[in-house]
Amino acid sequence: MKKISLLFSLLLVSMMLAVATLQAAEEIRLSGPASMTDAMKELINQFNASGQHPRIIANYGPSGAMAKQINEGAPADIFISANQKWMTFLRDEQRIEPTTERVLTCNTLVFVGKKNQLVASLADIVKLKQIAIGSPKSVPAGEYAVQAMEKAGVYRQLEEGKQLVMAKDVRQALIYADRGETEGAFVYKTDALLATEAVILFAVPQDLYDRVTYPIALTVDGAKKPEARAFYEFLTGPEGMKVFLKFGFTATP
Repeated sequence: MKKISLLFSLLLVSMMLAVATLQAAEEIRLSGPASMTDAMKELINQFNASGQHPRIIANYGPSGAMAKQINEGAPADIFISANQKWMTFLRDEQRIEPTTERVLTCNTLVFVGKKNQLVASLADIVKLKQIAIGSPKSVPAGEYAVQAMEKAGVYRQLEEGKQLVMAKDVRQALIYADRGETEGAFVYKTDALLATEAVILFAVPQDLYDRVTYPIALTVDGAKKPEARAFYEFLTGPEGMKVFLKFGFTATP
């Protein structure tokens, strides 16, 4: 009886391990920028509606934070960055499959705030008391904003005047401006379209900052999973681009 009980226990453990392994294989873990949250939700729904039914676990946040987490061992099958810097970081660390790296879509930087403000250019924002930007150390939108302000010659004045309010990501910067907690914010056009109170006061001239690109790649682990490859192909295909265009992103040059 003891032998039978032991065999049954071993069989049960083996079955549980097999189920856990199968579930892990069917999971797709995506790490992406906060600015893609809404577009990715629709893409995940469309992918599942097409007959694909893996469990997609999405983690959104600053690209720098996402990249560092992956490099430290956090599980991820697909990584999308809001700039090239953090994708290059993971490539150098040999955390992504380099043959799958490509530019997924693009975006533009705008300045938002409440209506009826006499702000129409970067030269005008020095008159504002507080301006929200994503922390440049980890948020690409913040890096682009600093680039533009430096080239326009207003960054030092704003920094010394302590007029810049650091946000954890671009969505938080938008919330600050939308609620009126700051008089303005640098965000992507795609985020500005989601505002309820704030409006686009002006588009930041493209010659003042690097083009906003969103590179995508499978991680080393993700490249081994058929489910992750299938979702990657969907995101980079024509159906994926339709959704990105719908949410205000632009096609790659």
